[in-house]
Amino acid sequence: MSETTHDGAVALSAPPSPDDGLSAAELAAKYGLSVSGARPGLVEYIKQLWGRRHFILAFSQAKLTAQYSQAKLGQLWQVATPLLNAVVYYLIFGLILGTREGIPNEVFVPFLVTGVFVFTFTQSSVMAGVRSISGNLGLVRALHFPRAALPVSFALQQLQQLLFSMLVLFLIAIAFGSYPSLSWLLIIPALALQFVFNTGMALIMARLGSKTPDLAQLMPFVMRTWMYASGVMFSIPVMLADKPDWIARVLQWNPAAVYMDLIRFALIDGYGSENLPPHIWAFAVGWAILFGAAGFVYFWKAEERYGRG
Repeated sequence: MSETTHDGAVALSAPPSPDDGLSAAELAAKYGLSVSGARPGLVEYIKQLWGRRHFILAFSQAKLTAQYSQAKLGQLWQVATPLLNAVVYYLIFGLILGTREGIPNEVFVPFLVTGVFVFTFTQSSVMAGVRSISGNLGLVRALHFPRAALPVSFALQQLQQLLFSMLVLFLIAIAFGSYPSLSWLLIIPALALQFVFNTGMALIMARLGSKTPDLAQLMPFVMRTWMYASGVMFSIPVMLADKPDWIARVLQWNPAAVYMDLIRFALIDGYGSENLPPHIWAFAVGWAILFGAAGFVYFWKAEERYGRG
């Protein structure tokens, strides 16, 4: 196109662009552009997370190694901490308050230690999940990766710590007369289900904690209440024998109590099926599927918002 200027010269004007009139969204679609940090589809997100599995494992191992690097006893504190808690609970609840009533001493000690170790697994996973995003903002803002890798790696870290501690738990069980048997194999599916449940909880708390850092200050009180309601240091049916049966059932069906009871049943000879609520394996599977799936989807829905102010 051309036009005549005031001095008689002919000026050429640029031809109209083929992009004229297109909106920003249409331009982006035309040239294959996408929003930086946009949330991928759920299936694609799962594929991305699986592709980072080596990073997740390495990150969890590095965190586990660094956790006690400044302590002289090093990783022995992984075992010493829950054991010391068990000793305190035994003195206060077992001897002074008499919560071991109706439970022989050779059963109560491994019963208590198992409860402390297994509940600590859930407690630590939840607490680590709260800080997994807010405590690693530098990493979140510097690198592009599925953010679910962080809470999953922290839950995996706690699983590795528990497995290290299980060796001591086995020795305690043997010392009090519970010897290895086929029932010990039930520990494997019970821990696997608990890990899925814990990971779902960590994902939920990671999203909540990413926007509400003060949640980390509140959670210790929540976890302490949960511990007392889960029968860590006492038998729920024995302690609530004079209460309506439904109260004991509700407390026994809560996820922490379910996984503790399954591992106690598998490990301790004197802890028989009469101590378990009905349909306990169904509840164990149900809690794992419910929180594992719901936690993952809940976290994924806010994927593009993590680390953005």
